Amino acid sequence: MHALSRRQLVTLALLTLIWGLNWPIMKLGVTDFPPLTFRMLSMWLSLPVLWLVLRGMRVPLGIAREHWRELFWLAFANMFIWQGLIILAVKSLSSGRAAILGYTMPIFSAVLGALFFGNKMLPRAWAGVVAAGAGVVLLLWYEFTHLTGSPLGVMEALVAAAAWAVGTQMLRRTTLPVATLTLSFWMTALSTIVMTLLALLFEASQWKTPSGATWAAILFNAVLVFGLAQAAWFSLARGLPPVASTLSVMLIPILGVFSGAVWLHEVLHWQDWTAVVLMVAAIGSVLAPAPARRA
Repeated sequence: MHALSRRQLVTLALLTLIWGLNWPIMKLGVTDFPPLTFRMLSMWLSLPVLWLVLRGMRVPLGIAREHWRELFWLAFANMFIWQGLIILAVKSLSSGRAAILGYTMPIFSAVLGALFFGNKMLPRAWAGVVAAGAGVVLLLWYEFTHLTGSPLGVMEALVAAAAWAVGTQMLRRTTLPVATLTLSFWMTALSTIVMTLLALLFEASQWKTPSGATWAAILFNAVLVFGLAQAAWFSLARGLPPVASTLSVMLIPILGVFSGAVWLHEVLHWQDWTAVVLMVAAIGSVLAPAPARRA
């Protein structure tokens, strides 16, 4: 297990708190507002925040032309697909259920790493994959068997999580000679353009003035999620081993589930409780360090 510094531990704690609480906040923001437009506004407002952070820390913004192609594919996997699909899933699912499905990312990452990147998976990790699959099946079954269910939302969340997993693997292996904060700024800028085009294409007829609650959710996402947590995640994912950089995912969906139940009065069914237990067990089996070999 990689030893985390005190600064990295504090970063993980803040990341967990911000992302965990953001699930019901996003749900509140998109309940009566177009989801892609919500995402677009949050990202436009986050760019000045990120720019000020880079200026304050004297981090260079420039990226050489020959690196833009790799930057585009990093943004495509880490942000384009994730940001677009997960906000649509939040619109159609409860915030807790979207959180559970969104944080199947470590499971996808472990499987992809084993299949395509030469990572070794212990038998217990494969058992964790089976447990995660069982949790997903439970939630899918609930959505299919209820008139108000949204199996499409479940699939959107799963595709988003899989894309994020691919992006995380790519980010760990990138050799771009660019500061992580610079990568975060330009990936966010590219994603903002994509979200703007999608919002114009699919939601222009639904545009309206955001309510006070929606503005609060937009600002929370702009300043804390994109301005702070997103950059912190890229830094951890790029600079630490997989186990250390994904520790907080075990707590984020749990925090998302219970904060949604408290703030939004979302009813938790036995499928949700079981899925939480299965997902935490699965993530724990994938992320726990391998036992040390005897001399």
